[in-house]
Amino acid sequence: MFRSHVSVTIVRQLVEISTKHRLFVFGKLITGKRIVGSMRWESSIRPAPLLTATPVRTLVDEQTCIKASFLPSNHHVTVCARMRSDEGDLWQSFAHYNSNSGGTFDLNSDLSVGGSYSGCEPMGLFWSMQPAPGERDGLRLRKKCVESPYTVHISLLEGHVSPNQEPVKELAAVTAERWYMAPGVKRQEIRQNGLVGTLFIPPGPGPFPAMLDMWGMGGGLPEYRSSLFASRGYASFCLAYVGHKDLPGPPNTINVGDSYFQAAFQFLQDHSHIAADKVGIVGLSYGCYLTFHTATLAGVKPACLIGINGPVGSSRELLRVNVMTKECDKDQTFWNYDDQGYVIFKQTSLPSNLYPESIVKLEEITCPLMYIVGEDDLSASSKENADLIEETLRAAGKSHLFTRLSYPGAGHLIEPPYSPMSRASFWAVKPEKLMTLWGGHPAPHAAAQEDAWKKMLEFMELNLRR
Repeated sequence: MFRSHVSVTIVRQLVEISTKHRLFVFGKLITGKRIVGSMRWESSIRPAPLLTATPVRTLVDEQTCIKASFLPSNHHVTVCARMRSDEGDLWQSFAHYNSNSGGTFDLNSDLSVGGSYSGCEPMGLFWSMQPAPGERDGLRLRKKCVESPYTVHISLLEGHVSPNQEPVKELAAVTAERWYMAPGVKRQEIRQNGLVGTLFIPPGPGPFPAMLDMWGMGGGLPEYRSSLFASRGYASFCLAYVGHKDLPGPPNTINVGDSYFQAAFQFLQDHSHIAADKVGIVGLSYGCYLTFHTATLAGVKPACLIGINGPVGSSRELLRVNVMTKECDKDQTFWNYDDQGYVIFKQTSLPSNLYPESIVKLEEITCPLMYIVGEDDLSASSKENADLIEETLRAAGKSHLFTRLSYPGAGHLIEPPYSPMSRASFWAVKPEKLMTLWGGHPAPHAAAQEDAWKKMLEFMELNLRR
């Protein structure tokens, strides 16, 4: 009697508990002694939604896998990414997703159905970023300090919403770091023998292959491509040649000439951590012209060249031997404007509009040359310049040296992968504001940046390490 009473009491208590917590008992009472069978616990409390980014700390040319879990099945959510530029401006992107029957979704395999991009885009949250509403006009995202990362706050929001709506319910969040400079890379400012630049050396004893890195007429000293090269095992010297406080002359003029670029190349060859016969040159826009021009100077024997959306000559008159002093903002002969008043520089670099004496003697180039074309480039006549390079090298019996990469829908600023595209940005703000059109469309431009970077590294591997 006592044992039977106790067993019935236990069952009664279990039934009472089950009304609150849905405890299901499977089995039967045997001889009043014990309950035989299994129990399944189903809590009415669902685990909190979880958002993960793997890995949370990466180089900017690496993918981050973003996943969400513990959502209701077939649930509408928004993933939002936000970060501050080095100048303090807020950049953001967002995308709408629907969880599957298991309450999860994965940016590597699932489709965005709206927002800043659509379709399956594993890194769409990064390359689709744009200035948030209310930020300054004409922004272009460029890393100023490569020794610190971009810190990206990624949040999971309830429903298909815009992150600027109020109120917005945040379900989960994670923070990711995106670095241009790997641990162990050494950064050294160079101000010697008249040179103005920054040298990046990879970790380890060397000697390393190296790149001389030149940007366009925007001027200054952008370091982020060079620091990323060093993170991939290549010493890199980013060289300023216009618009830098440590260069001679007015900031809007080029006041250095052939000897300056010869000295920069020689600086790399003479460095104790660099393999003297494994030095290449890379340039974008006007830096592309300087890349080809430098390769033909006396004493300069590069192992390879990479040109990105730039001319084979200068539209600015060489006023005297070895020094260029034409004011950059006065050469407006071939400028065009769209209906918003944005300037289009494309016609300026047509081969027929270049000063004949400035056009590089391409037939003198003796090393492999890769040229990258954004087919929607509105700032340079890239396709026409690529054609001229190809025709000249073919006529010189050097077709085997030439590699062309051409990307439909890509604009002028083909940068490291997953960088946000700027179709237009401020070219100058003084004495008056001037917006320029770079061209490009976000998704194809992003694809071009990813593919071009991969092929650039393969090209460098082939010609600088073997």
